[in-house]
Formats: sequence, C-alpha cells, structure tokens
Amino acid sequence: MFKIDYHIHTNYSLDSDADMEDMVLAAISKNIDEIAVTDHVDYHKQYAPPHYDDLVNKFNIIKEKYASKINMVLGVEIGLENSIADTINKFTKMYDFDFIIGSSHGVCGKDLYFDNFFENKNKKDAYTLYFTEMLKNINSINNFCVYGHIDFISRYGKYDDNTLKYSDFSDIIDDILKTLIYKGKGIEINTSGYRYHLNQTYPQYDILKRYKELGGEIITTGSDAHSPDYVADHFDIAYNMLERAGFKYISKFKNLKPTFVPITAISV
Repeated sequence: MFKIDYHIHTNYSLDSDADMEDMVLAAISKNIDEIAVTDHVDYHKQYAPPHYDDLVNKFNIIKEKYASKINMVLGVEIGLENSIADTINKFTKMYDFDFIIGSSHGVCGKDLYFDNFFENKNKKDAYTLYFTEMLKNINSINNFCVYGHIDFISRYGKYDDNTLKYSDFSDIIDDILKTLIYKGKGIEINTSGYRYHLNQTYPQYDILKRYKELGGEIITTGSDAHSPDYVADHFDIAYNMLERAGFKYISKFKNLKPTFVPITAISV
C-alpha cells in the first residue's frame, strides 16, 4: 500500500505555525509513505525566496532523520501571476525542487483573501477574471507540475451564494484543462474544503471528471494541511472521487517528473 500527501505547509509559510518535524511525525503516525513539503512563495504578498535557504537546510536534516519511515520530496506552492512570469520562472530554478504546485492566490496583484479583489464585481465577472488570469498564467509560466485547487475562488467570494458551478464557466475551464494537458501539466485534488466546512474538494467532482474526459492523467492528492491534525485529511473521499471519475493512477514526482501509482494499491 502506498499513501501520498503532496500538499503540506509548515511554519515557513505565513499561514502556518506548524513545525516541519511535527508535520512529518503526523504523516508517519497516519502511515503515509511519501509527502511533499510545499511551503508558500507568493510575490503579490511580498513573500519571496530568502526564507527558502533555511527551509531547505531543515528539510534535508529531517528527511535524513526519518528516511527509514517516510520519503520526503522538496516542493513549493508558488502563487502564479503572469505579470511576473520571469521572476517566478527564475525562482523555481534556484533550488532542486522535486515538485511544484502553481496556484492562483492573487489575481491582478490583489490577494483573494486580504485585498478587495471582489469589490465592484458581480460573481460571474469576478470568477471569469480569476479563470482568465489562470489561463494566462499557464501560458506564460512553465516551471510547475500541477495547478493547485483550481476552483477555490469560491471559498473567498463575497456573495450571498459563493457556489461555483462548472457548467457556468465550462468554456474557460475546459480551455484551462486542455492547456494543462497539452503542456504536460497536471492538477491536484485538494481536500481542504472539508476542513473549512465547505463539504467539497478542489476541484469539485464535475471539473475532476472533465479533466479525465479530456485526457488528463497527472493528478496528485493533497490535504493542504497547515497543522498536524489535517495531514491526509479526508483522503478516503478523494480516492473515491478519483475512482468514480475513472482515474486508475495518482502521481508522485522526482526531479519534476511524474511517476504513477495505481489507486488500487492505496489504502486510506
């Protein structure tokens, strides 16, 4: 059996207080075989590379310490913005990453959580702009492996009903998925929506299924845990959804290249 959590944050991320070793010990206690430590780099928050030297040093020490119990891969979750594509592409070459999540935490320089991105926009316009900028990101930034939590803008919407339906944005979402597939990139299934009591993964099932229908194969499982309690959280739901959508494999990475693990070999 092989269990993988490829989206984990530590106190090297601004939004986590968790010590890296505590996160690793939590993964070991839950019989996880491989994790990716994917702390944030977000230039729109002016949260950039200098801390990564310390992170990498600590990562290497802990990886060696627990090598007999768990495999750790060096990752990063980087906020993608096409306006600073050169800066992002340069940073991703500075370290020997095995795995890179590209995410949209900010749109047009505005953070979805802290800033006034939604101000003076109706839901359709705001969500359409989010996806339009995502497509630009994919076309202008090459150094990432999977796109993170594709539809998670619905978590931050400022509307009476933040629900995001695939059918309402199917044209632009299909363009995103097709472009990812063409460029050899994947997506993740992120279970953090359950932690926030939103009763969903990111992406939602309809988008996950559509990715498979379009020929998508590269997919990782991630808890987006920011504390030990949530490592591999709700992975039973994630694997059930993957099988329902027709996936037979999930991906793990080394040197930014995917290999595939049969879902039937996984017990959660």
